[in-house]
Amino acid sequence: MKKFNYLILTSTKKIRYLKHIQKNADYIVFLHGFMSDLEGKKPKTFLEFAKKNRLGFLALEYSGHGKSTGKFTNGNISKWSKETNLLIKRIVKKNKIILIGSSMGAWISLNQFKFFKHQIKGFIGIGSAPEFLENLMWKKFSKKMKSETLKNGIYNLKHGNYTYPISLQLLQDGRKNKVLKKKIISKINVTMIHGEKDEVVPISYSKKVLKIFKNAKKKLVIIKNGDHSLSSPKELKLLKKEIKLII
Repeated sequence: MKKFNYLILTSTKKIRYLKHIQKNADYIVFLHGFMSDLEGKKPKTFLEFAKKNRLGFLALEYSGHGKSTGKFTNGNISKWSKETNLLIKRIVKKNKIILIGSSMGAWISLNQFKFFKHQIKGFIGIGSAPEFLENLMWKKFSKKMKSETLKNGIYNLKHGNYTYPISLQLLQDGRKNKVLKKKIISKINVTMIHGEKDEVVPISYSKKVLKIFKNAKKKLVIIKNGDHSLSSPKELKLLKKEIKLII
């Protein structure tokens, strides 16, 4: 059973997280996607993997996600990146980090390089979606959708069985968090994993992430028939294999 912890930030704000403390070991830091949480298969799989391989582990739910406090529509990339930064400093401390970012989590991961570049020894992106707010949402909004967003400060975007409340402030903040034109010179292992049949985020995004890293040992893994979540037992096994290669 997963045992959750809470980081109390203020009397009304707390962040839920999962951890496994391992002294003098590398840490896997898993960052989930947009409107996701830690109840899925990936966090549990990576936590068990960390324990089995004597690694530390950290995963958090950003404010407005899962059981962390806060209203989802008040959150943004800057806030969620800052919360991630706080937890890494508090739990991982000075240990080396292997970042695993799923979808939006890859964007949050890229934002951590400016703080922890000497600690990060590897980065795995799963269906990576940096800058998705502008490129995969706003630019694809119709004129009517854009005017509704500007007028009401929010647009309820229906996708499949889900409705995503996209706030104007979230879109505006996304523009302040551009990462795809950056250069990261760390000599680390970077692996992008993408489902061949991902209908949410194109494979081109994983390729764009790899271009950011100038001196890294880079790899793109395309999972045949894989979707965006990559959570089947077979896909999780493949993800664990890729983590092992980086370790």
